[in-house]
Amino acid sequence: MIDTHAHIYASEFDNDREEVVQRALAQGIDTILLPNIDLDSIEPMLNTEKQFPDVCRSMMGLHPCYVDANIEQTLATIRGWFEKHNFIAVGEIGIDLYWDKTFKAEQELAFVTQLQWAKELNLPVVIHTRDSIQETLSLLQQEQDGSLRGVFHCFGSSLEEAQAINALGFHLGLGGVSTFKNSGMDKVIPHLDMEYVILETDCPYLAPTPNRGKRNEPAYTNLVAKRVAELRNISLEEVNRITTSNAKKLFSL
Repeated sequence: MIDTHAHIYASEFDNDREEVVQRALAQGIDTILLPNIDLDSIEPMLNTEKQFPDVCRSMMGLHPCYVDANIEQTLATIRGWFEKHNFIAVGEIGIDLYWDKTFKAEQELAFVTQLQWAKELNLPVVIHTRDSIQETLSLLQQEQDGSLRGVFHCFGSSLEEAQAINALGFHLGLGGVSTFKNSGMDKVIPHLDMEYVILETDCPYLAPTPNRGKRNEPAYTNLVAKRVAELRNISLEEVNRITTSNAKKLFSL
């Protein structure tokens, strides 16, 4: 199984990163994908990949919550990294209007710029959206020339939005939110096109039930898979087989 979105390079894991990876492996999660968020996360992310070369793979991008007035300089630095290292995706990128709308224009510029890199480098994109799904879809529609592919990570929206995302050729990353009682995902997951579903944790955030509120970790990918199997009335093995195959194809693993 593959955890397609995990921040195990974060300081929350500094005391037990080795054990966290071992627990993931014990649960059958043999690949962990690491999204970058800003300039400060690059070094710890690459160190984590180096520490676990058979398990971890890095991506490179600028998360919308770290976009500010220095956007052009920051993007130039991030772009330079693609010449120095082999990344599996452009991510984590997107638009977040939940916390702060001050740099909305800059967020949109950063998003479109990074989508253009993905086309140029022939890499998938990993998209973060919060209170911004329509804005994100609209920009994606403008940029989609048939070559853009990727995932809306941490998906927790409606079936209509899932179908709009799939219509653009994009996958849905299902994580802890899928297990929350009041998320409404119990009504959505049974109707999703499984060809476009991959699994993730977004750890250390959004731990699935019954660990909600605690630190999340890649081993809990299994809990998400079990919930998807339950809601779709198929076996856990089938969920693992489909989502792993989708992730391998999307990220060329």
